[in-house]
Amino acid sequence: MNTAVLGASADPEKYSNKAVRFLLEKGHRVFPVHPKGGEVEGLKVYRTLGEISEPVDTLTLYVSAAVSTQLQDQILALKPRRVIFNPGAENPALAQAVGQAGIQTLEACTLVLLRTSQF
Repeated sequence: MNTAVLGASADPEKYSNKAVRFLLEKGHRVFPVHPKGGEVEGLKVYRTLGEISEPVDTLTLYVSAAVSTQLQDQILALKPRRVIFNPGAENPALAQAVGQAGIQTLEACTLVLLRTSQF
């Protein structure tokens, strides 16, 4: 499953980094996204969602509502099957827009979903 992690961090203490590692452990293809670029867990970091050229099943958000609101057009253009709003990344207006585009939304913790085999 192709999963994009928006707000991916190289800091191993950050939840977005833990999500990248756990997704990799579970066999997912991971696309870290952060405007600074670079590398996370040996993976190329995409500066924008638009740089991802492959279909994305799940977009998991680790950014504030202020940031994700600015990226609404990119999120809709990516056309993921679902968007996960992790704790602290909740954005009701974006969730509504994404849902109206036919994309499933979920307010949940990616790490918990992975640990409980509900991802």
